[in-house]
Amino acid sequence: MHKRSRSLKRQHNDEPSGNGVLNGGVPAVIKAVRLLDALATAREPLTLTALAGELKLPKSTLHALCATLVQTGLVRRFENGTYHLGLHVVDLSHALLARTDLTTEFARVWDSLALLPEETIILSVLDGADVVYVACRNGTRPLGVNFRIGMRLPANCTASGKALLSTLPQRRVLELGRAHGFAALTRKSVTDPRRLLKQLAEVRKRGYSVDDEGTGDGMICFGAPVFGAGAAHAVAGVGVSLVKAATSARDRTLAIQAVRKLAATLSDRLGARGLAFQESS
Repeated sequence: MHKRSRSLKRQHNDEPSGNGVLNGGVPAVIKAVRLLDALATAREPLTLTALAGELKLPKSTLHALCATLVQTGLVRRFENGTYHLGLHVVDLSHALLARTDLTTEFARVWDSLALLPEETIILSVLDGADVVYVACRNGTRPLGVNFRIGMRLPANCTASGKALLSTLPQRRVLELGRAHGFAALTRKSVTDPRRLLKQLAEVRKRGYSVDDEGTGDGMICFGAPVFGAGAAHAVAGVGVSLVKAATSARDRTLAIQAVRKLAATLSDRLGARGLAFQESS
């Protein structure tokens, strides 16, 4: 979901005509997809002028396209007149992810490893400064948060989100903060960029993340990043959530080992190498 889809030009053998439209395609649809592609690669919302310059299309054409895409939810228009991708793109991504190797392998791995059957285990992907949950196995213990597929939470608050952010360059993390802001879910949520970067450095050092009541009061969660073949940055994050008051030191150790083993096994299934799990002594 976070890797930009291959550009329209690379997906077709047809060569574009002089006006930038592929031969044999429906011009309006192709222009709309090019517009979505431009918004997907932009680091911040774009104005009509910027879009016109990049796509070499008249503003009047772009205005009509944007208005239609805003109505469908594929594009969002901000109060200052700029545009970015809309939430319906995420809905479409969820439908795709439900059929991808990522979610399928996640279910297979947790079944084969039989990890922490009483606890809630989730799989999430990064979308801007948020994580979106794409798979979830709710445990038998009640939690303050009921996780579900499609749920969206600030990445800086969650264990899986911190695991994902820890694999990004610091510059990119700060860019996400400036563009979207780091929201708070509880009084213990970390929203200060400097504190967050310090936590992310600790995640990289020890190999797992901790959410100590940053997502919900009375919850403690542990997360780890999942890598794909040749991916420098994590493609997903896994997390396990526990009731803090009922969690002993041994329970925490077992949860950390479980989430790291789950992430390493899933990474291996996705083609990543050199991430063999090692249990803590």
